Amino acid sequence: MPPLTRSRSLVPFAVPAIALYTLLMLYPLVKAIPLSLTDSTGGPTADNVGLANYRAMAHDVNLGPALWHTLVFTVVVVVVQNAIGLGLALMLRRWGAYGKALAVVLLTPALLSGVMASYIWSSLYQQDGAINSLLKAVGLGALSQVWLGDPSTALYAIAFVNIWMYAGFSASIFAAGLRTVPQDLAEAARLDGATRAQVFWRVEWPMLAPSVTVAVTLSLMGCLRVLELPLVMTNGGPAGSTDTLGLLIYQTIFTDGELGYGTALSVLLLAVVVVLATGTNTLLRRREGHVL
Repeated sequence: MPPLTRSRSLVPFAVPAIALYTLLMLYPLVKAIPLSLTDSTGGPTADNVGLANYRAMAHDVNLGPALWHTLVFTVVVVVVQNAIGLGLALMLRRWGAYGKALAVVLLTPALLSGVMASYIWSSLYQQDGAINSLLKAVGLGALSQVWLGDPSTALYAIAFVNIWMYAGFSASIFAAGLRTVPQDLAEAARLDGATRAQVFWRVEWPMLAPSVTVAVTLSLMGCLRVLELPLVMTNGGPAGSTDTLGLLIYQTIFTDGELGYGTALSVLLLAVVVVLATGTNTLLRRREGHVL
């Protein structure tokens, strides 16, 4: 079938997806920008205030910490989640058929809603919960913490839940990438006397560059928009140590009733996501060009 004919045959299948994307993504964005220029509180009337909401961000004492917590959360989760995902992918490959069965199990946490996962782990993190009980049982009681009640551990405890949920998803991306590595290259390296570690770093790791791009970009975008975990597990506490930009937007709109300013914050979040995701993706794509 000629390419042009094939493209035309796909049009009926693409139209519903495009319509859904326009309805759920583009239309809200188009409506959000004018709304962010008003003093709306959700009522029937609102006055246009121009860029006042954006200027007010410079004096918002909550915005800086929320942005910082979001960035720290993102860096920790993206690095650790994808490192664990890569390790799991390598382990699953060595286990053959058993690895395929385990891969399904590892994806199960990603099927949970953030709210459900938050309630499960909030229970585990309690002072008399399973985590502290396990530490005491193995003689590590000195490491027990009030995990969600200590400002020094709360954000990292929430980050661990995110890692637990999506490490299996990252593993599936890397596992798919490993299946694309030509086995004759790896075999040739082994015949030349390369160790397993050398085969990985010099043959397989460069070939995984596209998988790294996909895994890092997706996890980055998800982390920057995190909301459910800090909302349910700590509601931003203790002492604001788990406030994130997504949570600040939620509280501004639904708790404080400042729809106009909250929408301006959401536009800021969109800009942060677009800039960081685009920049990261561009750098990783450039790396693909150098290693492949």
